[in-house]
Amino acid sequence: MLDYSALRAVSAVVQTGSFEKAAGLLNVTPSAVSQRVKQLEERLGMVLIARGSPCTATEKGEWLCRHMENVGMLEAELFGHLPGLVDPAEPEPRVTLHIATNADSLGTWFLAPVSNFARRSGYLLNIAIDEDHTADWLQRGRVIAAVTSLEKPVQGCRRMALGPLRYYATASPDFIARHFPEGVTAEAIGNAPALTFNQKDRLQSRWVRRVFGEDLTPPTHWLPSTQGFVEASLSGMGWGMNPAPLVREHLNSGRLLELIPETPLDVPLYWQINRLAADRLIDLTREITAAATACFNAS
Repeated sequence: MLDYSALRAVSAVVQTGSFEKAAGLLNVTPSAVSQRVKQLEERLGMVLIARGSPCTATEKGEWLCRHMENVGMLEAELFGHLPGLVDPAEPEPRVTLHIATNADSLGTWFLAPVSNFARRSGYLLNIAIDEDHTADWLQRGRVIAAVTSLEKPVQGCRRMALGPLRYYATASPDFIARHFPEGVTAEAIGNAPALTFNQKDRLQSRWVRRVFGEDLTPPTHWLPSTQGFVEASLSGMGWGMNPAPLVREHLNSGRLLELIPETPLDVPLYWQINRLAADRLIDLTREITAAATACFNAS
């Protein structure tokens, strides 16, 4: 038999980051939480929580937490039909869903649909930014769903195409005048400062390869912020690949210019969701797909 008081203790520690906060969430003492976690770890012969500030789940602990996520969804559905099962002396059960998305989606279209879902559903959300580990996170159960550029379906997940998020290579008129006085050539691109989100950001390289047919390594500023990219482009700090929803008005007003007109880069995005949770989160999927369609069609 599963000891659900111990499983909830592990999940609460991971969710809150500490044994003390987990105790408050569960309405028990910190020593009770510690004892439950310790007994479960001893029973399984493995560490479930990496103690620290904050406490985090080990790989096996993550699996346990996602199990509790699914149990919480089942219980919420059951309590909705049979409210008499709810113990009024116990804290109100709240389920936290762990979801991943890329930074540019979060900075453009993603927040509105998940906010709509959260307001209606009563679920809490833990939204993580992921640019490169989506498949691993979904397979390990670290997240229950994700917006990703990964086309291949992840085992155990349903995959839906959302459409392409469009990017434009943009810079301020002043930047273009300073760095491309004779036009945007391969030689000039190789010397003009670019903007790069982090070491995994390949958008600038992909655009350069598509437009010029060769690999170039321009000098770059490192700036891990979607909105910061736009502001840095407007200020003349560098050129960057900016999402169409964030720069459309700037392009229309002339505050930003495309380096080379009509050379957008489209990045297809997908919604991948755990099959066990998919039917219970139909409303979330509906919100996500509708918002993505509206945003991408406007690009």
